[in-house]
Amino acid sequence: MKALIVMSLSIWLALGASQMAAKEKAVVASKAFTESHILAEITAQLLEARGFEVERKLGLGGSMIAFEGLRQGELDVYPEYTGTLTEAILKQPELSRADLNAALAERGLVFRVELGFNNSYAIAVTEATARARGLKAISDLSRQPDLLLAFSHEFLNRGDGWPALQSRYGLPQQPTGIEHALAYPALDNGQLDVTDAYTTDGELSRYQLRLLSDDRNFFPTYDAGLLTRQDSSPALNQVLEELANAFDETNMRALNQRVANDGEAITSVAADFLHTQGLIANATSTAPTQASRILNNTLVHLKLTSLALALGCLVAIPLTLTLARRQRAASALLYVTGLLQTIPALALLALLIPLVGLGELPAIIALFLYSLLPIVRNTLTALFNIDPLLKQVAAGLGLSPTQQLLKIELPLAAPTILAGVKTAAIISIGTATLAAFVGAGGLGEPIITGLTLNDHSLILEGAIPAALLAITVELIFEAIERFVIPAHLRVS
Repeated sequence: MKALIVMSLSIWLALGASQMAAKEKAVVASKAFTESHILAEITAQLLEARGFEVERKLGLGGSMIAFEGLRQGELDVYPEYTGTLTEAILKQPELSRADLNAALAERGLVFRVELGFNNSYAIAVTEATARARGLKAISDLSRQPDLLLAFSHEFLNRGDGWPALQSRYGLPQQPTGIEHALAYPALDNGQLDVTDAYTTDGELSRYQLRLLSDDRNFFPTYDAGLLTRQDSSPALNQVLEELANAFDETNMRALNQRVANDGEAITSVAADFLHTQGLIANATSTAPTQASRILNNTLVHLKLTSLALALGCLVAIPLTLTLARRQRAASALLYVTGLLQTIPALALLALLIPLVGLGELPAIIALFLYSLLPIVRNTLTALFNIDPLLKQVAAGLGLSPTQQLLKIELPLAAPTILAGVKTAAIISIGTATLAAFVGAGGLGEPIITGLTLNDHSLILEGAIPAALLAITVELIFEAIERFVIPAHLRVS
């Protein structure tokens, strides 16, 4: 009896010790631009240095995606700006700081840590364009309608973006959309004349850009800070407070320059900053190797696409076989799946966030929905193209509808159905690269990061494996077709 008590006490103490030793977890996110990546990586490394187990969801596809992810409890912290909160997210531009805090509190959030700098929107041109056109202020643009304007997609639709800017300044131009990181090289190459910029961007000096004076005081203040939930742990909050006022416009622009201009890795820049500020003992960072990144991203990509494809087959094929004998029902199914295919992938992912949160689940649901059309269409086409005479012969032999389906129709339809599944698989591999915008990872993650940093090697790190994966899937399906389908039935 004593031995049993001692053993039970030992197990209880061991379990208690393991729970105490377990690291607290934190999910750190960023939006898809350089400064947000840097701030998120600094936050993540500081938390890791303080004993946290950190999951990174970097490069989320817009302010609302990150904001909703935080509200849904999928994230713990991400860098945000007061102007973005009031203008683009809450759509209440006249909010004071106290009112902003109250509005966030109603949503269970808090602008917890002031980082110490203002990163406002601005309108940028090259020095050569400014001199040639006599541009000093934004109002000067109204007198030159032939200027080529291109703005980031988010800026084109924000409350503090193009529509209100155009109205305030009476600008006659019609801009196009462009990825923020690609706008600067386009300015430098003369492919456009004007774009939006952030006042702390490192590219401003690299491309010798001039920020036009906001002579009608359009842009609000964008004080940077860390946005968290009200229920975040005291331990997390205590670590985040170490970054309070650790930045100013000068050192933030210098960090951006090191990444954008000098090509330094964000992980090493973040580690060096924390070491310089005395927040960590050394500036070493343990970034994964390129090979391990490619392997991990490929495995995640395969997981997303294979689960979505399996669900698509399990739903689309039985449903189509059931409805194929009912012309109106089959037409309605084809119409609905076709309608789903017209929804832009990023829009569908964003719409799913309030319902299922961030991460892999919305990506799998979106890929599943996109896989339905090729499977449904090919299955219906195969069934409708079966020779009616064969169906009459089968009925004349006394086969039941189920027997006709299993013995006659499915074997004849199998090649076309398999071709539809193959098409769905290849579409899913390409579409899954957008899953990184909602924190699902995969091969889209290096592509998006590469676009943000204008790093072609990172873009290729995701694009080449995705292309090879699509080719491999094509070859696998061809092998399956040769093994399963008789030669005279294969689709040429």
